[in-house]
Amino acid sequence: MDTMPQVRIHAPDRVAVDTVERPRPGADDVLIEVANCGICGSDLSYVKLGGIPGAASPFALGHEFAGTVVATGERVSHVQVGDRVVANPDRGDNAIGSGGLQGAFASHVLYRNATGDPEGLLKLPDELDFETGALVEPLAVGMHAGHQGRISRDDKVTVFGAGPVGLASAVAARHLGAAEVLLVDLSARRLQVAQQMGFEVLAADTGDLAGALRERHGTVTNDPLLGPQPGTDVYIEATGVGEVLRQITFTARKGARIVVVGVHFTPVEFDMTNFLLRELQVTASMAYPDEFDEVIAMLVRREIDVSPLISHRFPLSRFEEALSQARQPEQAVKVLVDCQH
Repeated sequence: MDTMPQVRIHAPDRVAVDTVERPRPGADDVLIEVANCGICGSDLSYVKLGGIPGAASPFALGHEFAGTVVATGERVSHVQVGDRVVANPDRGDNAIGSGGLQGAFASHVLYRNATGDPEGLLKLPDELDFETGALVEPLAVGMHAGHQGRISRDDKVTVFGAGPVGLASAVAARHLGAAEVLLVDLSARRLQVAQQMGFEVLAADTGDLAGALRERHGTVTNDPLLGPQPGTDVYIEATGVGEVLRQITFTARKGARIVVVGVHFTPVEFDMTNFLLRELQVTASMAYPDEFDEVIAMLVRREIDVSPLISHRFPLSRFEEALSQARQPEQAVKVLVDCQH
């Protein structure tokens, strides 16, 4: 029996690098040797919860990955052994890293039903290394947020939260043509990363947020009841903090667009009269229905250097250290795991 290492959750806050049987591809499946896999905020939540209720246990972890095809089923024709690939972990009913059985914090991962949903498994262009390939999934989250906000040329965008999702949303905003992109966060380290990527930044503890935004994005006076308002067209909320979202709704100009991409675990109360006065357009953004191709093309064109997103690197054998680092948002941005060491 061929075996492999695989990270699995056994109970709340208890993970281990287990030795498990290496999967074998069926007629429609592809076996991938995982090169790199990133730790996502959802992974931290799964560890805290002990997995997802109703999913298989022990729970296999990891979904932001790139690797090499090492075996294919007889009906698979769009990829072949030796191809470098990235995978949409949710396509083809795979639920890699969120279904319990297959997780990419492993030396190998099985991608099922590759023939039934060939768009879920995409070739990684030669111009992109495996570390960049592992960033495609989180960047697709940000790209979908940009699409949900209908960001277009000349828009002025403010992103609250300079973690991986917020930075990915900022990258998407720039790609979609935004004239100005500003990131707001409390962490000096994360704001430094944003600056390295070429974005304007603002410390979240600035006393007069609306005034600071008016200074950056100009002033709009389109309603006498609201007075001078910041000229920001689109706000992306990537913190998951209810008070931040509420603050945005009282800061935004009339007709502004607000995209909620941060995960809010508790209800948020809003002043609906304020919503009416400002005619706010609020939408949410979840995952990435169809953004992988656009992200890969953006990365090939090297529109923005995304390498500063990677703050730490660990081998799979030191996964618990990697997890500990990822739990320190004031230090870490994206923690990558080398799954072959």
